[in-house]
Amino acid sequence: MEMPFDVIAFGAHPDDLEVSMGGTAAKLVAAGLRVLFVDLTDGEPARYASRGVRREHAARAAKILGVERLILDECDRLLQDSVQIRFSVAQLIRTHRPRLVFATQGDGVHPDHRALTDIVVAGVFYARLPKWEQVEGGALLGGSDPHEIERLFFSRCRMERPWTQFDFSVDVSGVYERKLQAIAAYESVFQGEQASLVERYRAEDQYVGSLVGVQYAEPFRARTPLLVDTPLVFRGVRFG
Repeated sequence: MEMPFDVIAFGAHPDDLEVSMGGTAAKLVAAGLRVLFVDLTDGEPARYASRGVRREHAARAAKILGVERLILDECDRLLQDSVQIRFSVAQLIRTHRPRLVFATQGDGVHPDHRALTDIVVAGVFYARLPKWEQVEGGALLGGSDPHEIERLFFSRCRMERPWTQFDFSVDVSGVYERKLQAIAAYESVFQGEQASLVERYRAEDQYVGSLVGVQYAEPFRARTPLLVDTPLVFRGVRFG
C-alpha cells in the first residue's frame, strides 16, 4: 500500500477513530479525499469475541466510512512510545505523504492512548527531518524523502477525560447515521455493559453540536495555532 493519501489518522485500537472522528472521516471521503486509518494495535483480546474477530469488524467499519485501513503489530494494553514505533509512523507519513495527520489525544486514563499521542507527535517530527542515514539507528528512514505535513489535529479519545475546550469542530449531522453504522460494526466491543457507551458517544456529539448550532459535531484540537486567510471562512452561529 504505497499510494498517496490526503489524510492519515492514527489510533491505538480499532474503534478509537470511528468513535472520535468517524463522521469527519466520512465527510473527507465524500469530498474526494483519500483517507487512511492506522491502528497501532489490533485491540485483541476483544471483550466479547475470539481472537481475530475485532480485526474483521475493523475492516467492515472502514468500508462503511469509505476509508482504507492498516493495522500494525504493536501489543494492545502494552503500547509504549519507542524510537522504533516512531520510525514506523514516520515511514508511513513519508510513504503516503498526507496533507493532514490526525491522532487521538490521550491523557493517561488508558496508557495506550497516551502512548499513541506521543508516538504520533514524534513520528510527524521525524518524518520531516533529512539525513537519517547519517544517524545511528536511522537506516529505516534513510532511504526515503522527508515529508512535512500541513497540519496535525487531535480528536478526543472518548475513554479519556472530557475536554473543557477545543479549537474547532466539524458538523457531522449529515453523515451521523454512517458513523453509528461504523461503530455498530464492532460487535466484539459494544455488547453487555459496554453497549450503553454508544448512546453516551451520541450524547457527547450532540452536546458539542449544540455549542455550535448543529445537531452533531466532533471536536478537535490543533497542534499549533490555527491560521486562516480571512475570518469569513468560519460558519455563523447564534449569539456570535
